Amino acid sequence: MNIDITAGAKPEYPVIDRNPPFTKTVANFNTLDYLRLSTITAVSVTVGYLSGIKPNVRGPSMVTGGIIGLMGGFMYAYQNSVGRLMGFFPNEAEVARYKKA
Repeated sequence: MNIDITAGAKPEYPVIDRNPPFTKTVANFNTLDYLRLSTITAVSVTVGYLSGIKPNVRGPSMVTGGIIGLMGGFMYAYQNSVGRLMGFFPNEAEVARYKKA
């Protein structure tokens, strides 16, 4: 089942793939996406550690915060990557890369 999720919105930039698969989207992550993912994860680990000091559950709280941050950071990077492929975010580098192929 292939659903067109851009039916109601008009992309402002060149469309590379209207409905990119998961593997293509993850392969399209750029340096900034990885930087954002790791920053969100690191901040979440720190917040988890600090929030676990008072009840003395620093370890489990830190791991839980890290997992939540990793998932949130991945979803944020994925959203940016798919937005570039679908033409909703600036995508000059992707247009140049996929034009060659």
